[in-house]
Amino acid sequence: MSSALTERLRGRSELGLAALLGVVGVVVLVDAAGLESLTTSADPVGPRAVPIIVGTLLVACAVVLAVQVVRGGRAEPDAGEDIDPASAFDWKTLLLLIGFFLLNVATIDVLGWVLSGAIMFWGSCWALGSKRWLLNIVISLVLSTATFYGFYLGLGIHLPAGLLAGVL
Repeated sequence: MSSALTERLRGRSELGLAALLGVVGVVVLVDAAGLESLTTSADPVGPRAVPIIVGTLLVACAVVLAVQVVRGGRAEPDAGEDIDPASAFDWKTLLLLIGFFLLNVATIDVLGWVLSGAIMFWGSCWALGSKRWLLNIVISLVLSTATFYGFYLGLGIHLPAGLLAGVL
């Protein structure tokens, strides 16, 4: 990349977000175009309407954001942030969070959602610096059990029960 172009794009990282929004919007529109237009008296709009609206709004947002950035608009940091933007990136926390998520993926079929989810939630609390171990365990178990039943009863989606198959 030439130095003139690099200098011109410096401080305009929002253009990457605009490009991502535009690509996602186009993908949604292309996918919506492939849907069959089955309209009935119960559904006069059909299955294409919502994806077309969402895709169009994504592309419009991408265009507006790109124009705003090219004209010199910049996002201002939130004044209420309690972090130092000049501080180094915390790779340890990120790797711990990814590790607990991957542990959840690896153990969800064997342990079931309630136990593997509780481990993931507890691990996330620990990785983010919480020192209240017992409270975190209780909250993690309640949260994973609530999401298990929320999916099961509320959405009709059966999450794996694993070791607790006869209990849940």
